Amino acid sequence: MSKAIDFLNAHKMTADSINMKEVVNAFLSEMGKGLAGEESSLLMLPTYIEADGEVKANDPVVAVDAGGTNFRAAKVYFDENLKLVTENIQKGKMPGVDEELSKEAFFETLAGYLKDYKAVSDKIGFCFSYAAEIFPNKDGKLLEWSKEIKAPEVVGQMIGHELLAAMGAPEKQMVLMNDTVSTLLAGKAARAVKSYDTYIGFILGTGTNTSYIEANKNITKTDGLDMEGNQIINIESGAFTGMPRTDIDLAFDSTTKNPGRYAFEKMFAGGYFGGLCTTALKTAAKEGVFAEPEVFEALGELSTEQINKYVYGIEDAKNVLPGVFTHESDKLVAAEIIDALIDRAAKLVAANIAAVILKTGKAKNHEKPVLMTIEGTTFYKLHGFRPLFEKYLKNFLSGENQRYYEIVEVENSSLLGAAIAAIVN
Repeated sequence: MSKAIDFLNAHKMTADSINMKEVVNAFLSEMGKGLAGEESSLLMLPTYIEADGEVKANDPVVAVDAGGTNFRAAKVYFDENLKLVTENIQKGKMPGVDEELSKEAFFETLAGYLKDYKAVSDKIGFCFSYAAEIFPNKDGKLLEWSKEIKAPEVVGQMIGHELLAAMGAPEKQMVLMNDTVSTLLAGKAARAVKSYDTYIGFILGTGTNTSYIEANKNITKTDGLDMEGNQIINIESGAFTGMPRTDIDLAFDSTTKNPGRYAFEKMFAGGYFGGLCTTALKTAAKEGVFAEPEVFEALGELSTEQINKYVYGIEDAKNVLPGVFTHESDKLVAAEIIDALIDRAAKLVAANIAAVILKTGKAKNHEKPVLMTIEGTTFYKLHGFRPLFEKYLKNFLSGENQRYYEIVEVENSSLLGAAIAAIVN
């Protein structure tokens, strides 16, 4: 057995150390408690947005996407053939990424991005990729930041109200939603020609989150709902705490902006995975796993992109990690540790998705699967991740848990889903 495997086993950092059934059951339990308003790591936020709705031709809206690092806006409408048309896409940096901002500076920055769209429409669909409590008027109050955004005064604020005020356009209508919600809607629209049993939106990029469609009768924490209807639920799955964490997970977590929060996300999302790998490699160096442990002393935190390039064997990555090694064995050990963490990440994500599919109670017939619209560079670009994820998911969704699914990726899904929500809601 190699030094890397010995190290990983000692710290329980392998996929084999994850009991998928236990994680799935814990996820389902937290979902149920969250829907009932009981204490839960999963917020299970109602969105008041239904997945069904009539679209209208030539009814332009402003679509906005505030993601992990980028801010985008566009004019979007359905043409006479009910095909989505996107025009004038503009991009900017998400405020609060590089420096801490006041409430005023935060909303003034967003309003500045949207100044050219004020005359486009009185309807704005805003994909806001952070935990927000949505109200029946479809505005939302920020509960907490994730993805290391630094604008503490914005927490507790009504995002739509404050942004419209900063724009000088309080009369406009804004529909606020999470990126998983807009992703779900975009996937449903993109595959409208086929019948699916239900729909899921999943993001694995800088951060991670999941949304799905829940019957209103099961959302017992919320009064006044139509018991015959349903709506999209924003799970805030990155905050899940029912999975086993190791000493290395905890050590890395302690270096982040909000230790203890969004613990699940910190085990595999792109905003954190490089840092987790760095912590694991430095721990291995201290424990004598590498022939030259001293090369790690001056090594700063590696990004997920740098880690990914290394295990892909991309040449310019040698300036970051392989360049510090003179022993070929150390290069192989580092790759083995990183690949094992990717394998573990794939199993954790599969448990997340399996739990949500089981919670729907649907997709038991191969003719009517669940459509999962999945977005995010970490899911699609992280070395070997997707085939590992599908292996774990397929193995679990068999036998008594047999369920059927399809995965689709939709270009500009956050913008398109935001537009659809603004048009039909």
